[in-house]
Amino acid sequence: MNNLQINTTQNVNLNYTIVSIGERIVAFFIDAFILYLYYILVDLIGDAIGYIYDDGWTQRGIVGLITLPAMFYSLLMHIIFNGRTVGKMIMKMRVVSVDGSPVNWSNYLIRWMLRLVDIWIFVGSIGILTILFSEKRQRLGDAAAGTVVISTKNKTKVSHTILEEVEDTYVPKFVNVTILTDKDVRLIKETFSIAKKSNDFKTMKALRDKVDSILQTNSDLYDKQYLDTVLKDYNYFTQKL
Repeated sequence: MNNLQINTTQNVNLNYTIVSIGERIVAFFIDAFILYLYYILVDLIGDAIGYIYDDGWTQRGIVGLITLPAMFYSLLMHIIFNGRTVGKMIMKMRVVSVDGSPVNWSNYLIRWMLRLVDIWIFVGSIGILTILFSEKRQRLGDAAAGTVVISTKNKTKVSHTILEEVEDTYVPKFVNVTILTDKDVRLIKETFSIAKKSNDFKTMKALRDKVDSILQTNSDLYDKQYLDTVLKDYNYFTQKL
């Protein structure tokens, strides 16, 4: 798989794995199967309506109205679920912006409109060819929208990276943690982890004082809680970019 490096507005380098064309095809067929089941349901509803109303126009009108959401399935799912459809969720992939900026509904709209060329008119051949010969494995819709499909699979344990588990409801305490770099945070986390494992409170105190002097937080949190908060706050802000 290809790797994609994104530099965020806070000068944080984020490395992602670009999914293979095979994974994208599998996700597409999962979504297609879901739509197939939906159309079967619509057909059954249409038959039921036919028994109730002896009017073909009424039946076709209601069936058409129920069918309408399926036509916008891909667009709506990407907008609502932040760059994912059911197929992408199952395959653990997501649409993101190439430059690291948030993906807007307009980007998803461009991708969705160009599915007509990428997938439907030429039976997927244009999409497959552009993905195969694109450096970032983008179909025409991705290239036009400035997006790429990445893997969200965690192949590395969080404990082995600068990342920290941050809940959606987490409230950060230190706003200026973003002045730290990835290198700073990695060093802080490694030193903090070693100090905790060996119960080296002296090193932990020295590390806390050093970080506090850089951030100038003047916090009254005790050493372990302070360093843990700094790491979580840093991840909170950089992951929200």
